[in-house]
Amino acid sequence: MRDPILSSYDERFKPFEERMKNAGMDELVMEQFRRNYCRLLAGGVGFVSRHEIDPLAEVPDLEGLGDYYAAGIGALDKTVVIKLNGGLGTGMGMERAKSLLEVKNGLTFLDIIARQVLHFRRNYGCRLPLVLMNSAGTREESCALLERYPGLKGPIPFDFLQHRVPKIEREGLSPVSWPANPALAWCPPGHGDIYLALVTSGMLSLLLNQGFEHAFVSNADNLGAVMDAGILGYCASSGIPFLMEVADRTEADRKGGHLARAKNGSLVLRELAQCPEDEREMFQNISLYTYFNTNTLWINLPALQQLLQDHGSILPLPLIINSKTVDPRDGSSPVVYQLETAMGSAIAIFPGAAAIRVPRTRFAPVKACTDLLGLWSDAYVLTEDARVVQNPERTCGPIVIELDNRYYRHIDQMKARFSRGAPSLVGCEKLVVQGDVRFGADVVMRGTVRIVNTGERQMSIPDGRVLEGNVILK
Repeated sequence: MRDPILSSYDERFKPFEERMKNAGMDELVMEQFRRNYCRLLAGGVGFVSRHEIDPLAEVPDLEGLGDYYAAGIGALDKTVVIKLNGGLGTGMGMERAKSLLEVKNGLTFLDIIARQVLHFRRNYGCRLPLVLMNSAGTREESCALLERYPGLKGPIPFDFLQHRVPKIEREGLSPVSWPANPALAWCPPGHGDIYLALVTSGMLSLLLNQGFEHAFVSNADNLGAVMDAGILGYCASSGIPFLMEVADRTEADRKGGHLARAKNGSLVLRELAQCPEDEREMFQNISLYTYFNTNTLWINLPALQQLLQDHGSILPLPLIINSKTVDPRDGSSPVVYQLETAMGSAIAIFPGAAAIRVPRTRFAPVKACTDLLGLWSDAYVLTEDARVVQNPERTCGPIVIELDNRYYRHIDQMKARFSRGAPSLVGCEKLVVQGDVRFGADVVMRGTVRIVNTGERQMSIPDGRVLEGNVILK
């Protein structure tokens, strides 16, 4: 049903409607985009003031869910693992699915995820399908990789497609045209699209018809997000329709979205873009707003179906307006708006939604090439059940790595400078590299190491060198 308040903007939407119809878009996708576009015209993102929410005092802790383990094992056969796999890793200089990066022992993200799922299938005799939410750019290669694992095949397809919507010219708010690469005139509408994509693809109906009741949803690049029988059992036994994994905010998370409680008692996810300007400092107070969303969710599928039916298949998620260039690799190309939603924001509209506090080890996303180096090294190991965990020989906690963004930002730069393999970091607390440095084979770092190349010419660390403290290269 059309929102009468927004109908006055329909004339300006017509060029978008024509473009989407010509592309064969589903009517529901067009209607969802129409609503978001009209909200952009009406003023964009709605602010959530501190006067409308209360800080979240505490949430149940993962450590207290041991009693639910057996229930979780019993629910595995009715559970599906869904991984968000639409990202191309453009920020790391990639033009293919980021999940196809090798991260450990020659295995990609998807290899490791597939092996995790197969481990549960073998050990517990459950179905536990693995399903990807792909984009058009990630679908072919990602599904081809999963084909290498015959044990994954079953009546549930490997994937469903995230939708795409037009990019919007910042000047004039009309559909952008980019003849040099017409595909760049389109963008994904954020991972909040998962709910509508489950409907339009037929995946939600198929899962329900096959008897699946629970979905474990996380980002493909977060290797910390592994199946946990205790959390699954907690959801299944308690009848929780929607559970968000949250972790303690640190200084590094100050600008990320935090969880709070609305005055009506429901949980709400507030992003920085939804915070009034004069409350930004308070928003970033990690002692006040203590939990952030890891983007790992547990969803009851029958409850999701009912919620979608109640809202005509289009959930009223808060709008996120992203400002980018039409060609993300060309900063001089025209500025556009991308209209997006976040899947975690659905926590506010699921009756009975809840959160659970998890350790930081369940939030280990690879967002930059710097994150890869630790995984490549011996600071982390791959277990028999295909989990990537900190090497038990480490005695100094998680490693901190800072690499010069001029020389290590893109994956090709990383591979060139570590062509002989990652250094040993099992005994390294912190590694800082400033300047252009190439590393030889079997290099060992101990304690806190700071390597500085003071010149413009690339310098090399010889094979087998053991480094400690400050290393100045001239």
